[in-house]
Formats: sequence, structure tokens, C-alpha cells
Amino acid sequence: MKRAICLAGGGPAVGLSLGTLKRLHEEADIKFDVWSLACIGAWLGIVWNQADPGTEAEVSESFFRGIFRPDDVYDRFPIAAAFAPDYQASMGNMVSFMLDPTSYRNLVVPAAIQEAWMDILRFAGDPSQWSQANFNTLILNQVMAVNPVSRFITSLMYKSKTRGLSRIYYPNSAFLQQIDFKRLYEPGRPAIYHNAYNLTDDRLELFSNNDHKYAKISAETLCACSALPYIEEPVVIGDKTYCEGATVDTVNFEDLMRNHPDLDEIWVSRILDIKQVRKPENLYDALNNLVMLFAATTSEDDVKLFKYHAAESYPNLRIIEIPVAFNIDYDWSYSNLDRSIVEGYDAADQVLEAYRQGRELTAQEAEAVSVLPAKPRKSKVSA
Repeated sequence: MKRAICLAGGGPAVGLSLGTLKRLHEEADIKFDVWSLACIGAWLGIVWNQADPGTEAEVSESFFRGIFRPDDVYDRFPIAAAFAPDYQASMGNMVSFMLDPTSYRNLVVPAAIQEAWMDILRFAGDPSQWSQANFNTLILNQVMAVNPVSRFITSLMYKSKTRGLSRIYYPNSAFLQQIDFKRLYEPGRPAIYHNAYNLTDDRLELFSNNDHKYAKISAETLCACSALPYIEEPVVIGDKTYCEGATVDTVNFEDLMRNHPDLDEIWVSRILDIKQVRKPENLYDALNNLVMLFAATTSEDDVKLFKYHAAESYPNLRIIEIPVAFNIDYDWSYSNLDRSIVEGYDAADQVLEAYRQGRELTAQEAEAVSVLPAKPRKSKVSA
């Protein structure tokens, strides 16, 4: 039996995959020869496989608790611990922008200023136009858009060389030094793949620990696979610039079968679902929705599409999908991590019960697993 496991992206929902791995790891006869990873799933898969045998779950949970925050701390500082802005580079970019003569070009546009004043006078003299929408539009277009000061500040914010809110790859990061990448290349380790999108050459690329067709997995490639545009700076490797690959291919299904056409089973941990998305109450929620809405639908569609093609091209291939829990949220908090781990564990437990019976979960059973509250259980580290 040759098995692969696919761990998809989903940021703060990573506990679902961690819980799934903890439950599957308890089954002595279920081992995975191939790991196909993307985004946060790549971090989990790599941390898991570099750990000492028997300590995978404990090491992985400890690692991710270093990214999440205690609830009381996260409550008023809702940012993951690994997402540190590059303050020095940002300051340097600001200084460079201010010292560049071209940054002051087109700050004053006389024709636009004159037209804006005429629009303001017309607005002031026409009470029928006095509405909230028209007033806000006036402030944006006839005040801020033509004011040299606001034009400079806006261009400084958006047009300096800073390319993301945070930076994840630092060569001498203590955070990354927790991962012993050399252990991935020891004999007996499974084949591991993760992707990243090459912005320089406009193509998706794979990285691996034992497939010589691809570049080797490293701290740089791992950070590149999670460099979500705008949220995190892209990662430069050599003369190429990379960003997150999960936005293009959730878990590398096509390359997985091309590289391993003899697979008997593929287990899929897709940790995002559209039903997890909640009505936003603030900008923090809105930003999460911006990222997760498309990611959730993309991952679901990728799995459906792969199942469709696999039924035609690989009729003997069995695909086992772990149901996605809807009760979690997108907080980088300890409580969300703990809840996700428990729910991922329980979902895998239900799947295994059906698997041992030689069947798959029905749609109704999968739905029930997704929506029911998780059974109370504490993880080793949190306990």
C-alpha cells in the first residue's frame, strides 16, 4: 500500500491538520510515503517529519504554539507571533523614497486642483447633492486626491519599496532555527513536496527533499510558499522572487500523480471551508475574509476537480478526505489552536471508523462531523 497525504493551506486553521495527523499517527498500519504540502500545511508537514520518531505530535504542537498567542494577549494584539514587519527595511524604504527627486513629481497638478475647487463650489451650492455618499466621494476626490500633502503621504505608503505588511524569512531567525531541515534528507524519510509561485518566471514550482527534478526544500523555500501577497513580503531566492503557491494549486494534485502514478491512496486534509467565514465586525475580520473567502473556495474546488479527473485516469486510486470543521475561527489564539486540534482529531477518528469498515463517510456523516462541537479533550502540550 503506497499512500500520500495532502495538507492544504489555511493559516490559523492549521490545528485541524495537526489533530488529523495526531489521530492517524496512532494507527500503526497507516504510514505516508509521500507528503504533498502547501502554505501552512508545508510548515506542519516539514516540522512533523523533522521531529524524532514518536515525538512528531508534541514537537509540532509546541512549534505552532510559538506562532499563536495566549488569548488575553491576542485579544488586543490580533497578530500572529511570526508576522514581524521589517522595521529597518521599511524605514530605509521611506528615507529612499523621500530622497528620490522623482517622488515629488506630479504632487501639484494645477488643472486637477482648479477642477476640484469648481466641484466643491457646485456641491456647496446644491443642497440636493448633500448626502453621505456624495460627501465622502467629495472628500476623497476633490480634497485628498488633489492635495499635495495627502498625495505625498499616500504615495509614500503605497509606492515605496516595502512590499508587504510583514516579513517571514530572515536568514538568522531563531524561529526558523527550530526546524532542522537536514533531517528531512536522512534515509527513511518520506518524499516531501511543497510549492511556491515564481513571480519572476510566472510559473508554479515544486521543492522536494528527495526528488532531484526539483530544488531542495530549505528555510527560504518554506517561507516562500507562505508569502501571501500584501500580507507578507515575497521571498527572493537567488535571482527569482516567490510568493505563496497555494493560491494557484492547493496541494499539487497534478504533480503528485505525475511523480507518483503508483499511489493506492491519497488522504486529504483540507482545512478551509466557506462555512467557516463569518460576518465581519471590524477590519480584522474583514481582512481575514479577504484572504479566506477565495482560499476556501479554491481548495474545495481543487479537491472536487481532482476527484473528477482521478475517477477517469486512476480508477483504482482511493481518495480519503477529512471533513472540515466549521466551528473554528481564524484567530491566532491558543483557544482556537486547541479547539482546532481536537476537532481535527475527531474528524479523522470518524473517517478511520468508516475506513476500517471499507467505506467512506456519507455526505450526511461528513456534514455531522463538520458541525458538531468537538469532544472535550486536551492536547499534550496544553495540558
